[in-house]
Amino acid sequence: MKASTPAAMLALVLLGTTAPSYAADAPAPYPSRPIRYVVPFAPGGPTDILSRAIAERLSLSLGTPVVVDNRAGAGGGVGAEIVARSAPDGYTLMIGHVGTHAINISLYAKVNYDPIKDFQPISMIATLPFVLVVHPGVPAKNVKELIALARAKPGVLNFASAGSGGPTHLAGELFKSTAAIDIVHIPYKGNAAALGDLVGGQVQMMFSNMLTAMPFVRTGKLRAIAVSTLKRSPQAPELPTVSEGGATGYDVTPWYGVLAPAGLPKPLLARLHGEVSKIVDSPEMRERFVTQGVDVASSTPEAFAALIRAEIPRWRDLVKRSGAKAD
Repeated sequence: MKASTPAAMLALVLLGTTAPSYAADAPAPYPSRPIRYVVPFAPGGPTDILSRAIAERLSLSLGTPVVVDNRAGAGGGVGAEIVARSAPDGYTLMIGHVGTHAINISLYAKVNYDPIKDFQPISMIATLPFVLVVHPGVPAKNVKELIALARAKPGVLNFASAGSGGPTHLAGELFKSTAAIDIVHIPYKGNAAALGDLVGGQVQMMFSNMLTAMPFVRTGKLRAIAVSTLKRSPQAPELPTVSEGGATGYDVTPWYGVLAPAGLPKPLLARLHGEVSKIVDSPEMRERFVTQGVDVASSTPEAFAALIRAEIPRWRDLVKRSGAKAD
């Protein structure tokens, strides 16, 4: 065997010293650190409950913590703006819904994000009808009787919402205009606080999601009289629609989905969409939420983006017709 030449030995030395630098420059596999999952509403509401169910399973499937970060304010606008300004690296996600990505842009004088340009939709996760619930002390067993009561006492009855400008507020305003009644809006900081005062009798009625309202209905603490969608809910077929009860044409169908900042690389989009859709479409998730009125279902990123584009002008018209304004 020939002895190594000085040049060959130098090449080996250089190769040995430079090889590690290539490894050091290689990007870390995704995910390599915790993921921030922004919930733009207070804890305890439907958005928070859905988010935590998704985050728990996403953490298991990705093998990294998925940390729920509640950032309430401005009808979800505070949290949405945080996500819109974050890096599109897959480490910041959010749950968005009809309020943050379809209503706010028409309801608020200034919105510091573009619901289309600033986000990358990943997947729809659910639709969740509102249920019109009243305190048991309200002498109305159906929508027709409630409308008659409100007309007999204009400005006396009130309705709670999870916050000024949010879907529960707008649902009530739309009911006012569609039924031609005068009821007073009482805003709260979150769905849980509003439901608490409704159960306590401080307010008379509310459009609340089935997820958090139906447990109170089942125990007799609240009375459900109608659902907000144009068709009856398969989860509560005994409940008529608001439209059936006399507010003809009334239709409010809240939806929820997972989004990332715009510019998310396609490989990360594909990975996250696959993980989220697998979780949402699992029998475990369906079984967990179906009895609570939640219709869980995934979608393609393209279908979710198309829904957002279609919903913005629809809600703009509803905001204008109802006269709703954010405080």
